[in-house]
Amino acid sequence: MFKYETHLHTAPVSKCARATVRESLEFYKNLGYDGVFLTNHFIDGNFSGDRSLSYADQIEFYFSDYESALEIGKELGIKVFFGAEISYAGTDFLVYGLDKKWFLSHPEIMKMRKSEELAFLMQNGALIIQAHPFREGSYIDHIRLFPRLVHGVEVINACRTELENEMAKLYAEKYSLRFFAGSDNHRAHLQTALAGICTDEPISSELDFIEKYLGGETKLFSVKLSEG
Repeated sequence: MFKYETHLHTAPVSKCARATVRESLEFYKNLGYDGVFLTNHFIDGNFSGDRSLSYADQIEFYFSDYESALEIGKELGIKVFFGAEISYAGTDFLVYGLDKKWFLSHPEIMKMRKSEELAFLMQNGALIIQAHPFREGSYIDHIRLFPRLVHGVEVINACRTELENEMAKLYAEKYSLRFFAGSDNHRAHLQTALAGICTDEPISSELDFIEKYLGGETKLFSVKLSEG
């Protein structure tokens, strides 16, 4: 069985992350993971880049953690895949299957309504997962759901409450959306619970991951760790 982290943030790109790329990859390598999907906050969210820069320059910085992760991953012997977490006022979506060239070619996404952007991403082959849809917080004015514009729902988020995850599962069941799991790890070894996906055969690329996920060839897992 091959094990993968699907929801991971690193510093400096994600403003809220407390662990570097190397710290994060070493953590997962030591746990025996086969790979991670780096899903830093996109430039529409909790992004630490300079927003006064051009869109292209912001994208270059945004991909810097991922590009660093590719090199460190080769050194450590753990696979690194690209993903993104796009945002709309506290409502977040995990996006898989697009690359740096695609994002550089489509600055217009920054001017789209989120519903338009999600539809556009899907039309361009992206896998869209609504992350922690029932998350509550002082910075979230209200819960927003987009059941017609996602492929799946994060029904296990290792950083959310049991109630929030149960509500996400109920939502996914009622709308016949696929289940998904991720840790939402911002702290590497300080994380006290993990979640993700596992497969019988190794994942070779983001597109391979999408095919396996949509084809029902992935399983969810979650685990509690000792206090970090």
